[in-house]
Amino acid sequence: MKNFFLQYDLSDEVIAAGVSGGADSLALVLRLKKYCKKVVALSVDHKLREESAAEAEYVAGLMKKEGIEHHILVWEGEKPKTGIEAAAREARYNLLCGWCKNNKIKYLAVGHHRRDQAETFLLRLQRGSGLSGLCGMLPIFEQNEIFIIRPQLNDDPQELKAYLQQRNIKWVEDPSNQSDDFLRVKVRKFLPELEKKIGISEERLSETANVLQRTRSYFAEEVDKRIRNQVRKWGSSIFSFSSMVFAGWHSEIAYRVLAEILRKVSKKNYAPESDEILHLIKVLNQPNFKGCTLNGCEVFAAKKRLWVIPEIRKNQIMKKLQWEEYLQKFPQYAKADLPYKVRRALYNESQGV
Repeated sequence: MKNFFLQYDLSDEVIAAGVSGGADSLALVLRLKKYCKKVVALSVDHKLREESAAEAEYVAGLMKKEGIEHHILVWEGEKPKTGIEAAAREARYNLLCGWCKNNKIKYLAVGHHRRDQAETFLLRLQRGSGLSGLCGMLPIFEQNEIFIIRPQLNDDPQELKAYLQQRNIKWVEDPSNQSDDFLRVKVRKFLPELEKKIGISEERLSETANVLQRTRSYFAEEVDKRIRNQVRKWGSSIFSFSSMVFAGWHSEIAYRVLAEILRKVSKKNYAPESDEILHLIKVLNQPNFKGCTLNGCEVFAAKKRLWVIPEIRKNQIMKKLQWEEYLQKFPQYAKADLPYKVRRALYNESQGV
């Protein structure tokens, strides 16, 4: 963890930490106390198990003994009947990041470790993921305007438990971590066999993900460069670029630029699935392409450019007077020869639609 804080220069920051009561997150918050300016523990009660409230209160008592500020966040409302694991994860991050934003804390630490990274690599390999997926979890990334950090990503989970045992601190075992209903649990149980039979350890899988992250980092820099130099941004969520320039890009760069633009315009945490983006590129390169929708975005061709705007689901008509009112506030667009859909998207954006 010391190397992580030196690398990212976070020692003077106030950092929030997601703490479930499991060994990984308890070790995280207690170790963070030593390396950052201040740590605040946040526990999410998903209300999915009878024991969840008691577990959150256990963490609260432990944090009080350790002199660490602690808050319990509750996932209220009706829970979905299917896809509960993904829904709970989304709700958890929304609650954690929302609290951080409301309290002006930029960094949220989570307790993922080396075995989690190895499991993620195998899960994404099973799904047929490309480079970005096989990179596994990143040590730091931005989500919902908050930087998610993983200071323990290279740490052995057994060493984290040993750290707690040395301090005589008990942790909570989530029964779902033993349920074969979840593919991740099946992968976790398979990992020891993988190492025993062919020598592929969780450490080796984690190292492979780290190597791939360097390649991903290079592509990310190239994508940022293309977007900065060859893509025009209008307002806060509208992009356009030359059809001819796009056709001349290497297929991998075109894929990654388009994926990032779709993610930015949709304001979602992730881009669409790779097969959807690849199909879109194929369609975009056809001479008769007019337009389509994907990921909450509308993509269309006009004035020798490709445009990506937020999808407008209602058949709204913008009056001439409304556009004139918009130009009074944003005169920089007065001389721009913009397609009607772009003008309407800009106006909607100004109205918070």
